[in-house]
Amino acid sequence: MALEKYREKRNFKESPEPSGDTKLAAERARKTKGVKPRFFCVQKHLASHLHYDFRLEHDGVLLSWAVPKGPALDPATKRLAMMVEDHPIEYGTFEGVIPSGYGAGIVMLWDAGTWTPEVDDVAAALKKGDLKFTLNGYKLKGSWVLVRTKGKWAGGSDRSWLLIKHRDDWAGDVDITDFAPLSVKSKGDFADILAADNPDIWISHRPASGGEAGAMFEKIIRRALEMRAAPVGEKGGTGAKGAKGATGAKGAKGATGARGAGAKKKATKRRTSPRV
Repeated sequence: MALEKYREKRNFKESPEPSGDTKLAAERARKTKGVKPRFFCVQKHLASHLHYDFRLEHDGVLLSWAVPKGPALDPATKRLAMMVEDHPIEYGTFEGVIPSGYGAGIVMLWDAGTWTPEVDDVAAALKKGDLKFTLNGYKLKGSWVLVRTKGKWAGGSDRSWLLIKHRDDWAGDVDITDFAPLSVKSKGDFADILAADNPDIWISHRPASGGEAGAMFEKIIRRALEMRAAPVGEKGGTGAKGAKGATGAKGAKGATGARGAGAKKKATKRRTSPRV
């Protein structure tokens, strides 16, 4: 079963993550056969380390890769992408706080949209280790490729891939993770997400207490607590709301991250919220 590994790692009595609906998975699998647009998302995940979870819908599940440094719009920059367990379709809109256990931390829906295969047979391309596709998200657009590599990072494991942007009008040298750091769902940052949930949760025991991730958690928890303690009229002004909507989808004169780097194509009409 495609989601066995995903479910084995989680306690759904404690985690707010979706367990996955088998009927929905089968229905989605039937509807996305062949070369058709289907859902993709990127979730920014601050756990023991900050990373970006890149997910492509295929055969009723979300194929998933953990990208430590996040996607890069520069074709010369190859980003390590470690393949992890498949996730349920419902995970595509998940944003929130995982209080403990596997993946404990804060999950932000950083980008979402559709992806279209540039190959006739996705399964064959995955087996070969060379999947070309086009993204149409809020921040990521244009042609990309995932290439499997038996590199030093995984000791020759087939889990090691590279995520690479192809050279087109959506490519550029802007750091999209820095230019567009906020959620496309809530328009907020990690502190906004934590404040909306329960910032008291990690006062004594947080997912990371040392290093860069620990310092980030300390700052985020402190600000989330301040936001929760502030009077109602003073709780705004953080994240996207305090930065003129600079989510990357709406920042820089309504441009996406790539368009902010000088891309020439017209931005596609954006939904008010991403859908699976």
